[in-house]
Amino acid sequence: MEILAYITALGIGLLLGLVGGGGSIITVPVFVYLLGFSPLLATTCSLFVVGVTSLFGGLKAYQKGLVDFKVVTEFGLPSILSIYLTRHFLVPALPEHFFRLGNVMITREIFLMLLFAILMLLAAAVMLFGKQHEKSIPVKNSIIPGINKTLLQITFGLLLGIITGLLGAGGGFLIIPVLTFLIGMGMKEAVGTSLIIISINTLFGFIFSLSHFSFNWMVLITFTAIAVAGIYIGGRISDKISAIFLKKLFGWFILAVGSFIVIKELWLH
Repeated sequence: MEILAYITALGIGLLLGLVGGGGSIITVPVFVYLLGFSPLLATTCSLFVVGVTSLFGGLKAYQKGLVDFKVVTEFGLPSILSIYLTRHFLVPALPEHFFRLGNVMITREIFLMLLFAILMLLAAAVMLFGKQHEKSIPVKNSIIPGINKTLLQITFGLLLGIITGLLGAGGGFLIIPVLTFLIGMGMKEAVGTSLIIISINTLFGFIFSLSHFSFNWMVLITFTAIAVAGIYIGGRISDKISAIFLKKLFGWFILAVGSFIVIKELWLH
């Protein structure tokens, strides 16, 4: 199972290098089902993996001038605040048992995995049914005339922080549509800016959680290093493979994984 987990880590990095995001959403299921981590520990380890891999991807985008640091600040600072509050107050306050659903008692661990499955299904819907473009298409104006972009970014930043702090996910599937369709940013710049926001949020989330868990650093660093290698491999072959095809393929994959999580946690647990 550990070897399969490392192969998956390479796939996570490849997808990030090829299309700028998406792969990190399967990090938590890999840690839970292939490496045997508890959901809470898995979400925390995911913060580290997603943070480091996104940072490498973001630095590549920065070198190409594709990062808007004003947006990073307005999106990122509120996120850091809500991540801190989520990791220190919301997560510890989650009850051990939520409710009974038929014959299944929904524990905290099952609840977190089901939330993560919902996140995966939403991301799959965006990848499969969202509007896709092979190349960057700049959008000059927000689709909502007169909208206060700063307020919008702060609001979504707070929401993103809760998702990141609770589930260990970067939330790129949420950030990129906001930056492109609501803020009016071109796709390539949105991807680069998103990667920096994700790296800041997830690494701060990991730092906020350091005192609450003990980690298998060898596994964590090996997994992350393989994912980072995948980013560079993906970046080199990105011009030879259709990004739209890859997103569709990965969308079907995470749709299957998200459905598997729901079935396993509710009927095969």
